[in-house]
Amino acid sequence: MKKNFSFKGILFYLLVTAILAALLLPILWSILLSFKTNNEIVNTPLALPDTWNFGNYQRAVDTIDFGMMYFNTVFIVLIATFFSVVITFMSSFAIARMTFKRKNTADYIYFYLLMGISIPVYVLLFPIYRIDSLLGILDTRVGLILPYIAVNISFNTLLFVGFLRGIPEELEEAAIIDGCRLWDLCTKVVIPVMKPTFITIVIFNAVYIYNEFPFASTFIQNDRLNTVSLMTSMFKGQYSMDYSGIIAASLMIMLPELIFYMFLQKYIIGGMTAGAVKG
Repeated sequence: MKKNFSFKGILFYLLVTAILAALLLPILWSILLSFKTNNEIVNTPLALPDTWNFGNYQRAVDTIDFGMMYFNTVFIVLIATFFSVVITFMSSFAIARMTFKRKNTADYIYFYLLMGISIPVYVLLFPIYRIDSLLGILDTRVGLILPYIAVNISFNTLLFVGFLRGIPEELEEAAIIDGCRLWDLCTKVVIPVMKPTFITIVIFNAVYIYNEFPFASTFIQNDRLNTVSLMTSMFKGQYSMDYSGIIAASLMIMLPELIFYMFLQKYIIGGMTAGAVKG
């Protein structure tokens, strides 16, 4: 039994190490490439750079207005995430708790909202472009925020409804008997219980919007409205590509996300686990 346990333990740690190495390899390789010249990246991508310098990072800082792009990104992330979470929580609460006249109406609405997960983002580009154009909000922050809110509804609904259906109804009934109104019921009873799920949804929505590229590159043409996901496109010319600048800028974009995940990983794991168990 001891030998069997030892063998399984060693196999488990080897598997975890292999997965960790596979996940870290692209990041470490990108860091290595960020210190190389374009010729070295093309000719000797796996070799160490001849000289280690921060010229690529300096060029990225000189080329990109980080302050403006981070302001645009944070503004869009905050507004889109807030409205997406609020709207989806209200609709999910109605699906999980309301009694409809027709049987299974809540399930039909629930599955209808979940259908959005199966639709690729690229299929939505042309219809949303036409809608933004007709509404006169193309090339504006509003024209980008509204699609982000809509795209996140399916994922948010999946977690919210799964958790809400796992909360005992007796908890809410007791609060109503004590004279709790609907607003107080949601804000003082339901939301505190769902805190891990709320944090998880906010994190995933914010990270998705932060990294999103197809919508941003299609609906935003004004350079003053560019987000951080459009940074790397500034190093692409009509007949040339600044690979070292792209990699250096990408790492600078990635750094805030890594710090973000580092401090909030326990909430992500806790929220996903709670949603899975409750659902």
